[in-house]
Amino acid sequence: MNLMLTKPICFFDLEATGTNVAKDRIVEISILKVYPNGNKESFTYKVNPEVPIPAETSKIHGIYDEDVKDEPNFKALSGKIIQLIKGADLAGYNSNRFDIPMLAEELLRAGQDFDFSSTNAVDVQTIFHKKEKRTLEAAYKFYCDKDLVDAHSAEADTLATYEVLEGQLEKYDDLEPTIKWLSEFSKFSHFADFAGFIKYDEDGAEIFSFGKHKGKKVTDVFEKEPGYFSWIQNADFPLYTKKVLTSIQLRKLSTK
Repeated sequence: MNLMLTKPICFFDLEATGTNVAKDRIVEISILKVYPNGNKESFTYKVNPEVPIPAETSKIHGIYDEDVKDEPNFKALSGKIIQLIKGADLAGYNSNRFDIPMLAEELLRAGQDFDFSSTNAVDVQTIFHKKEKRTLEAAYKFYCDKDLVDAHSAEADTLATYEVLEGQLEKYDDLEPTIKWLSEFSKFSHFADFAGFIKYDEDGAEIFSFGKHKGKKVTDVFEKEPGYFSWIQNADFPLYTKKVLTSIQLRKLSTK
């Protein structure tokens, strides 16, 4: 069973200086764009993070400061990346928890306020964990019966992720091959921001999922404790989380 696409989907993978979305930077991005007619195009870019890559991180993905010193920074590449993902859905391996939040953060740092609200996101890892609970290498072996060569290379991981999703659709008859259905199935929970600090309650209202106001409506907290909004804006939270909270705050003020 092949994917039923109504618009392009971009499978992508990032390598970064670390896993902190608010602080770390992308050092490599690979995108495999699949079109409804089955055509594919692939792009891989090394990125100068403009900060040192920790040695322990370089040992994992094999990218060192020397490898990226002459490469463009993310801001210089951001226009190309937006043109690739604009009007497309997104897919990756652990992408809902890492790659998409990191990409959104880097785009905001580059001054690109990309709207992800109409983008369906398929997380192949979530499908795998719900079905088999394994790593990408094991998923590739399980679904594709092949060994994953060059694991932790963005390009190899991106292609493997696409092949794993195709294998999952072949194996599980209850998986619908539409991106919207797979996007919903990929979600563990519904969050208003990518980092998971703000989620939705049963009525669709935004609530905090952390700290002293966990479970409380964002609008109620900002009404009763106005300084909490300012504290978050000045604290070490992801830019996208701050953007969502600013939007909620502006919406609240506009209804007064």
